[in-house]
Amino acid sequence: MVFTWIEVAVGDLGVAVVIEDDVDVRNLLDAVLQQAGFEVHSAGTGRDGVDVARQRQANVITLDVGLPDIDGFEVLRRIRQFSDAYVVMLTGRNDELDTITALQGGADDYIVKPFRPRELRARISAMLRRPRVAGSADEAAGSAADSGPVGASGTLRSRRSTVLQHNGLALDTETRTVALRGTPLGLTRSEFDLLHELLRGTGAVRTRADLVRVVRGEYYGEDTYISEADERAVEVHIGNLRRKLREDPQDPRWLVTVRGVGYRLAPKRPE
Repeated sequence: MVFTWIEVAVGDLGVAVVIEDDVDVRNLLDAVLQQAGFEVHSAGTGRDGVDVARQRQANVITLDVGLPDIDGFEVLRRIRQFSDAYVVMLTGRNDELDTITALQGGADDYIVKPFRPRELRARISAMLRRPRVAGSADEAAGSAADSGPVGASGTLRSRRSTVLQHNGLALDTETRTVALRGTPLGLTRSEFDLLHELLRGTGAVRTRADLVRVVRGEYYGEDTYISEADERAVEVHIGNLRRKLREDPQDPRWLVTVRGVGYRLAPKRPE
């Protein structure tokens, strides 16, 4: 198989850390990420990987699940204590439980080996085009204060169409901030994108396949096969969102499950 690379100055995209015990896979990941434009550092064990990620202030991390000292899930837990780097977990096992554990632990994506270099680059590029949610409560509240009149759907939009509000929740697409009654919520990229999709849908049902494409970005086109694992990953993200929103499953204010189909936004309530 022949790959065509676009020449990018090394380091233009920041720092990538490869945590992988298999030398051949590690060298391949190094090459792929350097060609993509990252300054790449690597480690062959979990403990060394945590140290390298901290010292180099990684922007992107590829993390093998089966490491010789501590497993990738524990490495991820330690990294998340000091870093919000994008993390792509790699494994040789196509186990749904592993996918769920990785996403619940804070991973941004999960790829089964053997992987295709072009696919890995596409997924990382999609992540980088969607910045992390950041900002303070004051920023979120300020954005909400600038908003305009309520539309017919009951979802409030700002004059610049950057803020969506619904039942005390404010999402600013420009600053990628989310606040619940003035208190900022720390969402992952995928959680933010899913919430944005449902808010802008103003009550329309979004299928699980629709939401997989939201999470995966441009890599998943309309004709791309959507697996059960992909749809299960969306369910995990929605579950994480509900926990952060402290959603009452018996009386949801924001995220409603449409059995056998997907999800929609709950109706607007009087404040």
